[in-house]
Amino acid sequence: MTFRLLAAAAGLAAALCGVEFTDVTRAAGIDFVHNSGRAGGKLLPETMGSGCAFFDADGDGWPDILLINSRDWKPRGRRSLSALYRNNRNGSFTNLTAGSGLDVEMYGMGVAVGDYDNDGRDDVYITALEGDRLFHNEGAFKFRDVTRAAGIHNADFGTSAAWLDYDRDGRLDLFVANYVKWAPQADLWCSLDGATKSYCTPESYQGTSSRLYRNAGGGRFRDVTREARLADPASKSLGVAVLDYNLDGWPDLFVANDTQPNRLYRNNRDGSFTEEGLAAGVAFGEDGVARGAMGVDAADYDGCGRPSLLVGNFSNQMLGLYHNEGRGLFVDEAPASTVGRESLLSLAFGVFFFDFDLDGRLDILSANGHIEEEIGRVQPKVSFRQPPLLFRNLGPKRFENVTARSGRTFNRPLVARGAAYGDYDGDGDLDILIANNHGPASLFRNDGGNRNRWLRVRTVGRRSNRNGIGAVIRIDSESGRQWRMVHSGSSYCSQSELTVTFGLGADLLVRSLEVEWPGGARQRQASVRANQVVTLTEP
Repeated sequence: MTFRLLAAAAGLAAALCGVEFTDVTRAAGIDFVHNSGRAGGKLLPETMGSGCAFFDADGDGWPDILLINSRDWKPRGRRSLSALYRNNRNGSFTNLTAGSGLDVEMYGMGVAVGDYDNDGRDDVYITALEGDRLFHNEGAFKFRDVTRAAGIHNADFGTSAAWLDYDRDGRLDLFVANYVKWAPQADLWCSLDGATKSYCTPESYQGTSSRLYRNAGGGRFRDVTREARLADPASKSLGVAVLDYNLDGWPDLFVANDTQPNRLYRNNRDGSFTEEGLAAGVAFGEDGVARGAMGVDAADYDGCGRPSLLVGNFSNQMLGLYHNEGRGLFVDEAPASTVGRESLLSLAFGVFFFDFDLDGRLDILSANGHIEEEIGRVQPKVSFRQPPLLFRNLGPKRFENVTARSGRTFNRPLVARGAAYGDYDGDGDLDILIANNHGPASLFRNDGGNRNRWLRVRTVGRRSNRNGIGAVIRIDSESGRQWRMVHSGSSYCSQSELTVTFGLGADLLVRSLEVEWPGGARQRQASVRANQVVTLTEP
């Protein structure tokens, strides 16, 4: 009887959720169109890009937007640039790309944002085929290319990247996920029907190691991949999530690999890592086969106190929802859940946890789209363009697919790649930005999420890194306890805002707000009212 009552209550709550995501791309002044460079040659990188970011470029508290572009293969083709948009604080954006320093033509893939020199301004790292770029934020929407001066040399088909302080010295280090060894002249011929060329799977190409760059201070980085025991030439990496899966206070790494086993790197607290993916149960699918993993995220979605993993996979493989059981073990709950059944035919790239209805439970967004335009001819149940999937967390460990009633302009087919979340309009609920392959970007405004109450928290480190990346924030309200870790990376080739949003449901007050800084210091506030942005500065 109790179970039936709970189920009925959950169903009623879902029916009354009333949140819609409205496509406001054009109205907001976003006119970006991604150029993959495709011209019939079916070159592998064409179908893999690109990413996007919500980040506060000018430090005014309002998230701006960066969309990463690729380019034509021919040097004299049409000129394609990434796009930097300033948030006008009224629901609209202004394109400030020209003269920003980010107006550099490259075959861009992904982006990660972090204040690597602790000067109070967020810097930008862009992965690109011909060589990644590090841009220092000079202020006033001006950026300077400091790649060579910083000692960064990565031209290995970089995809996702993440800033983290793996050695807890107060400076942000950088992890870059690299995909496969590829060059235009070495592109292979593959086919779906044996007659026409199609995009090859990564199984046809040799892997390449991802890289870890240690921040040595003074604007310089050092490649410490080998000494950190992260060198892995067999990897074909597309996603990276930073998490503390064993709760020892040191950041670990989960790396999503495409047709190779996923990697879970435990931080040994001495500058090195130990790979434990197989022992932890996250290396393969439930059938023991390596899947085509793309994007990834990590969070405590069920209130167990430990971060679990969300992994976007190829079509016919479903999402991975690896629950952290403790003691270094994970169990994939997707096959027995709505999340698995409803995502089976989707090809998921950008994925993340976020509380879209602010009820205090983390929901799931999956941005989808196939890599092959003609896939429907050989797999009639699988389409090239695919709608995103939005799963509402009903708790405990139950989700409902609410995509169909989350807005007509949201529930439409896309060729999605990167995805990020952020509160661009300052109303407390989280909006969605999706980068579409060889097409226009999509900005979806959250309408109705803020019917529930919320608390947004910004962290400013002093002894720790300035962004407070790695800080753990805990709150306690009448509805219960929640926690989040401030993190870079996750999703696919993208960066969500660093401000942490907690949904409070009907709660008017947060009884306690506590942050544990990466260096171990703790800070606490009591009786924090709902519906506000709180900035916590490390003592």
